[in-house]
Amino acid sequence: MHETTALLIELGAIILGLGILGRLAGRVGFSAIPLYLLAGLAFGHGGLLPLNASEEFVATGAEIGVILLLLLLGLEYSASELVSNLKTQYPSGIVDFVLNAVPGAAAALILGWGPVAAVALAGVTWISSSGVIAKVLGDLGRLGNRETPVILGVLVIEDLAMAVYLPLLTALLAGLSLAGGSLTLLISLGTVGAVLYLALRHGRLISRAVSSDNPEMLLLVVLGLTVLVAGVAQELQVSAAVGAFLVGIALSGEVAEGAHNLLAPLRDLFAAVFFVFFGLNTDPAAIPPVLVPALILATITTLTKIGTGWYAAKRAGVRTAGRWRTGGTLVARGEFSIVIAGLAVGVEPRIGPLATAYVLILVILGPLAARWTEPLARRLTRRPAPAAPAPAAAAAVPVSPEAGVAPPVAKPPVAEPPATEANDAAPSRP
Repeated sequence: MHETTALLIELGAIILGLGILGRLAGRVGFSAIPLYLLAGLAFGHGGLLPLNASEEFVATGAEIGVILLLLLLGLEYSASELVSNLKTQYPSGIVDFVLNAVPGAAAALILGWGPVAAVALAGVTWISSSGVIAKVLGDLGRLGNRETPVILGVLVIEDLAMAVYLPLLTALLAGLSLAGGSLTLLISLGTVGAVLYLALRHGRLISRAVSSDNPEMLLLVVLGLTVLVAGVAQELQVSAAVGAFLVGIALSGEVAEGAHNLLAPLRDLFAAVFFVFFGLNTDPAAIPPVLVPALILATITTLTKIGTGWYAAKRAGVRTAGRWRTGGTLVARGEFSIVIAGLAVGVEPRIGPLATAYVLILVILGPLAARWTEPLARRLTRRPAPAAPAPAAAAAVPVSPEAGVAPPVAKPPVAEPPATEANDAAPSRP
């Protein structure tokens, strides 16, 4: 079969399969992300029917999917909101690092993999998946909830921290000198700072330059600008996802709203391709030997992420239900964890299978935790309503012949109904 023909057949089968899985998930009220991942696992390397002709195209589509997910996430908030959020959420970022990076580092040291592998595995367990979480928030209709800015604040701190972490890890893995590692770090920090400055100071000018009454022109300009900035950011040792997110932050007003409406269908398509690609690159045979340590590590860091979300939402004044939703939403790991593991495989090959199994567990568990953590916590912590005391038996009271009546008997107190917590959702930002 001709290579182009095979490519078209495989791509058509992938997209059609994604549509069927998405409809199935929608009918049962479930996120489609785990189904996309399992489909990729079934048809990837070592799966039931490997797809070879479309692998390179799907890999490119997966990169575009992450970029679009973060772009549309950035369009939801302005630059001033981002800076304000960072100022208020940086203590939560510190707690997030301590609670979630330490278990990964400790696991690597216990397994005897050495300090460099410990730094790498700490990053795998630390960083939540912005791509998965952005998709889950949209699927569950929570973009307007009060806790959503808190979730985004934690994610942005993690993504920006990658601008420091990835150059340092790369320098450690390559055995670079202190001067070489410092230069890479300065370049990445300077890139992030420059984009943030442009978004804060000249965001209106950028929006005005991008704006167009023609939907086709608006789509082409916004998409081209985003992919270009993401590529430049990647070249300068900054995550492409961070670059796309900052482009979304820089756009505001009618331009942001119009771009969101135009790009949402493309985001959904390429985001589905991203999750399938993750499964395609996972060999099912490599998972069983590392399944037990991956399950232990996933259990520990699920609880620590829920604790991180609870703490961050509590600091922001979110009520109890929103705190549980915040923690459950942050559980998923994904793209950054895989990137980090891929960098570290050359130093410690065993990190690859462990990280793959760990991420696969949490990327499937993540949408479930986002949906069910709050209802489960509410059920487990619900206090039974106090029972009304039984009425006291009326004692025989002698009737005074002069009065002819007995004194009145006091009524028993009535128990008040338990207070119910108001909904934490707030109207979506226009």
